[in-house]
Amino acid sequence: MMKKKSVSARKASLVLFLCQMISALDVPLDSKLLEELSQPPTITQQSPKDYIVDPRENIVIQCEAKGKPPPSFSWTRNGTHFDIDKDAQVTMKPNSGTLVINIMNGGKAEAYEGVYQCTARNERGAAVSNNIVIRPSRSPLWTKEKLEPNHVREGDSLVLHCRPPVGLPPPIIFWMDNAFQRLPQSERVSQGLNGDLYFSNVQPEDTREDYICYARFNHTQTIQQKQPISVKVFSMDSLNDTIAANLSDTDIFGAKPVTERQPVLLTPTGSTSTKVELRGNVLLLECIAAGLPTPVIRWIKEGGELPANRTFFENFKKTLKIIDVSEADSGNYKCIARNRLGSAHHVISVTVKAAPYWITAPRNLVLSPGEDGTLICRANGNPKPDISWLANGVPIAIAPEDPSRKVDGDTIIFSHVQERSSAVYQCNASNEYGYLLANAFVNVLAEPPRILTPANKLYQVIADSPALLDCAYFGSPKPEIEWFKGVKGSILRGNEYVFHDNGTLEIPVAQKDSTGTYTCVARNELGKIQNEVHLEVKDPTMIIKQPEYKVIQRYGQASFECVIKHDSTLLPTIIWLKDNAELPDDERFLVGKDNLTIMNVTDKDDGTYTCIVNTTLDSVSASAVLTVVAAPPTPAIIYARPNPPFDLELTGQLERSVELSWIPGDENNSPITNFVIEYEDGLHEPGVWHYQTEVPGTQTTVQLKLSPYVNYSFRVIAVNEIGRSQPSEPSEQYLTKSANPDENPSNVQGIGSEPDNLVITWESLKGFQSNGPGLQYKVSWRQKDVDDEWTSVIVANVSKYIVSGTPTFVPYEIKVQALNDLGYAPEPSEVIGHSGEDLPMVAPGNVQVHVINSTLAKVHWDTVPLKTVRGHLQGYKVYYWKVQSLSRRSRRHVEKKILTFRGNKTFGMLPGLEPYSSYKLNVRVVNGKGEGPASPDKLFKTPEGVPSSPSFLRITNPTLDSLTLEWGSPTHPNGVLTSYILKFQPINNTHELGPLVEIRIPANESSLILKNLNYSTRYKFYFNAQTSVGSGSQITEEAITIMDEAMASRQVDIATQGWFIGLMCAVALLILILLIVCFIRRNKGGKYPVKEKEDAHADPEIQPMKEDDGTFGEYSDAEDHKPLKKGSRTPSDRTVKKEDSDDSLVDYGEGVNGQFNEDGSFIGQYSGKKEKEPAEGNESSEAPSPVNAMNSFV
Repeated sequence: MMKKKSVSARKASLVLFLCQMISALDVPLDSKLLEELSQPPTITQQSPKDYIVDPRENIVIQCEAKGKPPPSFSWTRNGTHFDIDKDAQVTMKPNSGTLVINIMNGGKAEAYEGVYQCTARNERGAAVSNNIVIRPSRSPLWTKEKLEPNHVREGDSLVLHCRPPVGLPPPIIFWMDNAFQRLPQSERVSQGLNGDLYFSNVQPEDTREDYICYARFNHTQTIQQKQPISVKVFSMDSLNDTIAANLSDTDIFGAKPVTERQPVLLTPTGSTSTKVELRGNVLLLECIAAGLPTPVIRWIKEGGELPANRTFFENFKKTLKIIDVSEADSGNYKCIARNRLGSAHHVISVTVKAAPYWITAPRNLVLSPGEDGTLICRANGNPKPDISWLANGVPIAIAPEDPSRKVDGDTIIFSHVQERSSAVYQCNASNEYGYLLANAFVNVLAEPPRILTPANKLYQVIADSPALLDCAYFGSPKPEIEWFKGVKGSILRGNEYVFHDNGTLEIPVAQKDSTGTYTCVARNELGKIQNEVHLEVKDPTMIIKQPEYKVIQRYGQASFECVIKHDSTLLPTIIWLKDNAELPDDERFLVGKDNLTIMNVTDKDDGTYTCIVNTTLDSVSASAVLTVVAAPPTPAIIYARPNPPFDLELTGQLERSVELSWIPGDENNSPITNFVIEYEDGLHEPGVWHYQTEVPGTQTTVQLKLSPYVNYSFRVIAVNEIGRSQPSEPSEQYLTKSANPDENPSNVQGIGSEPDNLVITWESLKGFQSNGPGLQYKVSWRQKDVDDEWTSVIVANVSKYIVSGTPTFVPYEIKVQALNDLGYAPEPSEVIGHSGEDLPMVAPGNVQVHVINSTLAKVHWDTVPLKTVRGHLQGYKVYYWKVQSLSRRSRRHVEKKILTFRGNKTFGMLPGLEPYSSYKLNVRVVNGKGEGPASPDKLFKTPEGVPSSPSFLRITNPTLDSLTLEWGSPTHPNGVLTSYILKFQPINNTHELGPLVEIRIPANESSLILKNLNYSTRYKFYFNAQTSVGSGSQITEEAITIMDEAMASRQVDIATQGWFIGLMCAVALLILILLIVCFIRRNKGGKYPVKEKEDAHADPEIQPMKEDDGTFGEYSDAEDHKPLKKGSRTPSDRTVKKEDSDDSLVDYGEGVNGQFNEDGSFIGQYSGKKEKEPAEGNESSEAPSPVNAMNSFV
């Protein structure tokens, strides 16, 4: 029983303390108050817990804190005191705890790896930072490895491994080719999360030799490149051709065609896997599958839905991305890869753990002596974090005893605190995945009351609305607030007032008699203070005559009234709206003091018009509708421009103003919309009229503002919708008195034209701006940031003055003031100019070149001191030129290239370099004057690259079975040539390519005889050069081996014999006689049987007959010895087709429409044989000739 009482008492005590904690003092965010109150330290800025630094730059570890008095700072490194005074490379910023470790002047970042913690301390406590782990970033080189070419069959899957070097932080991986172009990715080819390149199935177009994996290390801004990977895809057609070339005609051969395959997962492997992710991170799950056709990936969550708005699919749905994961996202995620042959799946079991996160972080506590309070530190995580407390950076178990303090798990309870109880407490919540550290101070203050609301502050409200009178206060203990009205009034109480905890007095319904002075009194045991504020209650604004509904005929005039009544001390503004929007920008809408007039209303003026009256305290409005109706028919009216105004009169002449009045002329049936007033300055510009102002057409007087020292004349022009009237007669002249200039020259600048001068320029005042005779300018200057007196000179009415003998490029303060015979213009504003620039004095130092690859380099330099620039720094120029090619020692004309880098940059990229070459460069700083001296020439060399194509490829000396190839070395070797690669393959009659043969040739060769080739065969050759980096672009040629040499020699021998030439002449004469006889007989209408023609003119040597059927045979060529194959011109049924036969009868007629008579004779004359198209493939490209006919009988 007693135990239960004790537990209940403890709970009641804790509840009491929590309630008291809520009522602890709040310190207002008043800057003046905060400067005066003592306060323990508070960490305001610190470096991240895991701090990866660039090893080439200085390490800056931030630690900033505030407190009263200002705190001092100390550091620990790896748990022990870090004495920065003993390390010359380490400094601490003044009035700060931030450490600067000097790496750029000899320090090594690796020597400063470790765990750092900052402590900020003053007389009221000590705050500590997080443990800051310092690690320099690393970008190691790729380990050397020998990469074998990948030979893959079409349709198979393939994985190209990247295996990047382990860096800090891990690098970003991407795949590119030799031309620095990203390799295209798709559902079939994509990059995995580990950087490998996955092919679900390979295609012939995947063949290439420059699959290159790149790793980019962002911290060090470096990119590492893996050796290129070669992929060769063998298609089924090429495999069949290769097999056919090595088998006899009787063998059965042929590789299987590309077979489709159902999906198989390339990653992850197996059927299940696990994944652990932390709360708040991004969950990435990946499934990549092989298969043909390419599988499609689908994701599901077993027993639930994928979270909406946080789920994204990437990498062609191969990657599932869930952002901001929580414990609810734990579960089994299944990826399913499917094509038309089947599917495969994998289940990933995801567990979401959590580093500690705050439920209630401890908050600063400000208490008065003797008060109670609590600090609460509650955090959650998975697993649940352990809570530990520190006091002033020391574990609370070994910290100095404080009788007012009691620790109860995640809560510290304070009872009857004293000023010595002030301290900073640290709460540490940690589990295996991380930790949280929070500082919260307990500040025990004894302060008399202070009222922060300004004295005599005026509050204004409208009658019958609430009034809130502020009395912001602070004190410790918390003061009590009382309000009084009047100097000797009694304390305010009752239901008509509301007293807020922050000291504000609220009068829910203020009346006119609520006006007066109110006094706020704040008191505690240490003192008392009071403050007066004033309340004014104003009459409400009312619209006493509201706009009324109107029906107006088209082209008539509509007028709405809005007469108001308001408090005399408030200034109202009236705004008119049409359909709750601004009035149209139209001169027909005239807004008066208490009315709106619309001239010449049209149909588009229909709508609701609203009058809104605003004051600083209230706003009222009223609306009315305008309806426009058609006007009754009227006789035709002649419209014209208005007549000019007349009877101009000047009245009320003052030094700077005058009133002009006039009488309007006839408006000629079109109302005058406005009047334009112009003026002439008879003193400075006689005869020139200038625009002065314009007024509405209902106004006939205007108050004009004038300038001094001007002889004014005015005229008025009336305007209506038709146009402008003629100007009125000028008014009488009015000469205004002279005065000091009102303004100074504009656009004042100071820019030196020479290194030792300062040119001050400005825009001069116009004539009437001078305000009087004798316009001059006072030009003043002095060197900026130097305790110097102004130097001044008075010049005539010019716009430039040159100051000589100035130092080079120093800032000057400049001002130009106008003056005339009556005095000076107002004091001008100052502008900053610079004396003249000179060429920079110093060249950039520490020029370094980092060669990125064979065509790209990065150059670094140190900035030059600004004092030596001697001008506006515009940037740096890098001059670079090729000294020589390392593969060819011959020098050439040096062509220098220039790259300009704007601003104060310290590095730049040099693109377009030639591989395997020696370059020089220098750097110069540039200002507005020009370039400074060049830095010493820096020599650097580019590595080898792939060569260009060979300069030529010639194929000569064709024989029956050989060809001779000659070539020239590449114009740009881009390195040391290691070999040449020759590939060739035959081309058949249908232009299909045969099997490909590859030969590697030593680099020192320039010709090659290819033997054992097929005779009378066309070959295609592919030729390229290689360096150690890879193969260059190829050059192609085609050539044909010759036919049988004996045949060729006989053909040539016969064609050159004298008897053969004579025979051909006789045949030609015989054909000519035949044609003449044929022509004569046709004209007589006789018949000419083909059989008779054949009998009369048969020549066995010219027209050999087939023994079996007597039809015309083909003239033989060099290939007529060969057995008939698929490509033979004579079909197997021994008939002669038109498209196949070289001697078709149709070729001798007038066309395909030739006809036979009943007796078989051919109607039509013989004509010359049509010219045939060139034959393709290995067929003869010549038409049958007597030469071929003779050869067939040899």
